Amino acid sequence: MNIGLKNTVARWILFLLLGGLGSIGAWGENLSWDGGAITAHILSIAAPDHASGKTACARFDLQPYRGKELSFSIRCRAQEVTKPLHPWNGVKFMLSYQVGGETFYPGAPGSYGSYDWQLLTFNATIPESAEFGTLTLGLQESSGKVEYDLNSLQIKRWQKQTYVPYRIKYPAAITALPRLRGVMSPAGELTENDFRTLKQWRVNLVRCQLTPEGQSDFATDLAAYDRWLEGRLATLDQTMRKGYEQYGILFVVDLHLVPGGRDQANVLRMLDDSRYADHFIEVWRKLAAKFKNHPAVWAYDLVNEPVQGGAAHRYTASELQFKAAQAIRQIDPATPIIIEPADWATPAVFAGLEPLPLDNLIYEVHMYDPVEYTHQGVGDRPTGRPYPGYYGGKLYDPATLRTVLQPVREFQERYGAKIYVGEFSASIWAPDGGAYLRDCLKIFEEYDWDWTYHAFREWPGWSLEHEVDAAGKIVPAPESLRKNIVLDIWKRNRVAQ
Repeated sequence: MNIGLKNTVARWILFLLLGGLGSIGAWGENLSWDGGAITAHILSIAAPDHASGKTACARFDLQPYRGKELSFSIRCRAQEVTKPLHPWNGVKFMLSYQVGGETFYPGAPGSYGSYDWQLLTFNATIPESAEFGTLTLGLQESSGKVEYDLNSLQIKRWQKQTYVPYRIKYPAAITALPRLRGVMSPAGELTENDFRTLKQWRVNLVRCQLTPEGQSDFATDLAAYDRWLEGRLATLDQTMRKGYEQYGILFVVDLHLVPGGRDQANVLRMLDDSRYADHFIEVWRKLAAKFKNHPAVWAYDLVNEPVQGGAAHRYTASELQFKAAQAIRQIDPATPIIIEPADWATPAVFAGLEPLPLDNLIYEVHMYDPVEYTHQGVGDRPTGRPYPGYYGGKLYDPATLRTVLQPVREFQERYGAKIYVGEFSASIWAPDGGAYLRDCLKIFEEYDWDWTYHAFREWPGWSLEHEVDAAGKIVPAPESLRKNIVLDIWKRNRVAQ
């Protein structure tokens, strides 16, 4: 990078950090460096070499921000960016700094491919001993082209969205229900054979995921999204009635694919685009009107595993779920509404969670900790790692699983919240998967949490009806330890009618 560019970018960043929010277009005067240029307010970086990539960096003083949490955001677009070797590389928007001889790298999740303007965000808490940091833009382990809108850069103090905490109240019709224990559905319709199997297993709850069986790229086209959803809903009422009336099963209506879908970093597009946000709320108005007083519907699950990756969005996931819940309540005052906290509904995010100011809300957690164990064989993850075992330098055993889930338990006790484990699993490649499921279920049962196993006849890698043989091939498994452990708990079920 030449000195003129370095000084200009440093001035630009410091200007924003010190509170200036005016136009910086006058600073973008065709300043160039190795392989790139700033034209007006657009920083362009092209990297022909996949192995090394190309980045631009600027150094600035972190001392005024010690002990503060900063929120970083910038708009960028990418063209034919190749997939990096590591998931945190590709398109870069990252801060780095050193403390005590160790370097830290908070930043936005890596992305690749081709996409139009979207917002990259991340948060960083500045340590008390930090002195200087480096902001990095560009490409790492990728070739292609990326552009950044320098006018859109924001670096500001992060403020948590807060609500007045209180004890959540539930109607007697909900608290009187028996324990609900079941499965997450496949993407398509449940068949007669599926229902017969679920009855044999004594399942009394199905989390019915409204998601396409193939690609979901159409979610950015709202007309195409509506056509897909209408087609999916066409037979759902009949399917749920049959499941309830003939097999005693209740259902969670899970809007697994929301308007706008997700960007390359899995961030919900509706957090930054009012078209998608408004449509999300309208969709829930339609669903509430369709399923109000439906005997088979236990609850509405507003959005699956919301990801926001920081606070620098037009909306937060919590705000949009609150708006949707309020819209539902105007139509359907009785059906419980399920809230999933960002990011990913993991147990850890419950540590700082406060309930939304509405009653009859159920809070959902997904349990896959540690992912290095539960997701063995998924994608390119290695296999053969045991449970109990060491992950990230920590022994994961029954006591550790209890510690992982402790934030959820504390949230439950503090606010009187009903907790629902919407997803939990261990892949068929995870050794001792039955032991992991047994230890998770023991905690769920002790804490009186409803739960649905991920997943039923969706993908063999999560199936209770498959295993891996000695040759590494996925084969049907009428009997397996994983299946029998879950079946033993399902035997406790009473039908919900």
